[in-house]
Amino acid sequence: MAAEGGGKEINEIKTQFTTREGVYKLFTHSEYSRPNRVPFNSQGSNPVKVSFVNVNDQSGNGDRICFNVGRELYFYIYKGVRKAADLSKPIDKRIYKGTQPTCHDFNHLTATAERVSLLVGFSAGQVQLIDPIKKETSKLFNEERLIDKSRVTCVKWVPGSESLFLVAHSSGNMYLYNVEHTCGTTAPHYQLLKQGENYSVHTCKSKSTRNPLLKWTVGEGALNEFSFSPDGKFLVCVSQDGFLRVFNFDAVELHGTMKSYFGGLLCVCWSPDGKYIVTGGEDDLVTVWSFVDCRVIARGHGHKSWVSVVAFDHYTTSVEDADPMEFSGSDEDFQDQIHFGRDRANSSQSRLSKRNSTDSRPVQVTYRFGSVGQDTQLCLWDLTEDILFPHLPLSRTRTHTNVMNATSPPAGGDVAVRGGVGGGIVSNNPSTNGTNTPGNPLPTPLPRSNSLPHSAATTANSKSSVMDNTIATGESKFATLSIHDRKERHHEKDHKRNHSMGHISSKSNDKLNMLTKTKTDPAKTLGTLLCPRMEDIPLLEPLICKKIAHERLTVLIFLEDCIVTACQEGFICTWARPGKVGLSSQNQDSSPSGTVV
Repeated sequence: MAAEGGGKEINEIKTQFTTREGVYKLFTHSEYSRPNRVPFNSQGSNPVKVSFVNVNDQSGNGDRICFNVGRELYFYIYKGVRKAADLSKPIDKRIYKGTQPTCHDFNHLTATAERVSLLVGFSAGQVQLIDPIKKETSKLFNEERLIDKSRVTCVKWVPGSESLFLVAHSSGNMYLYNVEHTCGTTAPHYQLLKQGENYSVHTCKSKSTRNPLLKWTVGEGALNEFSFSPDGKFLVCVSQDGFLRVFNFDAVELHGTMKSYFGGLLCVCWSPDGKYIVTGGEDDLVTVWSFVDCRVIARGHGHKSWVSVVAFDHYTTSVEDADPMEFSGSDEDFQDQIHFGRDRANSSQSRLSKRNSTDSRPVQVTYRFGSVGQDTQLCLWDLTEDILFPHLPLSRTRTHTNVMNATSPPAGGDVAVRGGVGGGIVSNNPSTNGTNTPGNPLPTPLPRSNSLPHSAATTANSKSSVMDNTIATGESKFATLSIHDRKERHHEKDHKRNHSMGHISSKSNDKLNMLTKTKTDPAKTLGTLLCPRMEDIPLLEPLICKKIAHERLTVLIFLEDCIVTACQEGFICTWARPGKVGLSSQNQDSSPSGTVV
């Protein structure tokens, strides 16, 4: 294990850590927070979240950062490791009353130096569209809470669209909106579109087009997070019922499911090539799920409490050139996909380094991902070909690898027990290393390691169509203490997308009636493909596991020259990658995160 230190050192905040790439260092001068830098009292508050956007301005410093702390929302120029943060000059600052920001997302497709579109979700259920550059508030959705009264847990723009966005709530519902449409003055009426095991999708019945366009009801309990695949075609959701569900977004069809080992799932992300999904939650584990095979291929244990964020590092991940990704299912299924009139954005996120290969199979494949949790720890993990291709000869010597017997435990027994804040899984035999014991031969050892294969993601582009009816937006009555001129949003004509339901709604209901409506009993999933037992799959150990904050961690973002983390105290920290030095690096000290400098 990479966890280091004991005794007095165990509570020390780390300001640097080392991987095979080199040393990552905390740059305290690049730490963002509230302007007064007073630690935020996080009791009862929603998690601090961070969103980035690049506005492509002429200065060469086009990065912008948005973060929420309690009732406050800030928008700054982000200078990374190049220059110290100037907290005295936020581009925009908003303080809300009666509700708190819970999540936000920029539309990267439309961002310019003069204009950005930022969606903000709130604890009372509303979603606001603002422009922090122009300091405008252009629209408020679910203003009267007629659509959903529960907290917004996740909001994201639909990839490749200037107008469509998806919102998840703690009610377990998701809604598809179009910024050009109003929400109506009465509660929406719905009609069933698709139904399957533990999910249903409804369209909004209305004489005139109004929001929401679709209502998804997924699983039981809160829908904690969702994420679009790199090509925008698939949507993964994780819920408080402990299930991960992957949908074909346009066809509104279930692709596959997975169940947590214990408790709810809180976070999820895709690998840059869309082949793997990583999720984490209240079982204190990170779980790797294969999109192609629809099965769990590994679990990682390193956290001592709930895992709050998982994210892939697109810049450290490396993979050989491989064949295009193959999806399970018939060709007919995928030719019959419905496109809501939106373009597919080319995935520029997958910055995978390519290496020459003389072998027909991928070798030296490494997917790097990270996780942070309520235990204030950052873990980095590698998924390598010994996990992805367990039956093929290894191309290099492995480190950080344990092997567990799939059929019988070694002497002393490795018994999984619940522990930690979230009832996580810990082993009472840390010395388990897969060594053969008399009478317990290992037929095919299950490796314990950290890595996965990648191929560059490809996306399909479709032509855009122009919206015929542009809906003017009035002045919002949303409770904000900021004083801004609220102008009607000028809707540009270019690249507006239609949302066409014709292809879906014309389908026969016969197929719907054939879908199973039975509910899966979570108690009966352990030991099945939905939830393999701990001893049946490889167990990853983290490359590093470091305590980096005083309060629970809520943000982990991998950028080209740094890693960004944030804790519930309201401090957003910048960790410079090896060799990426800031201009004022000579003034760096080793003061821990959260220290006033």
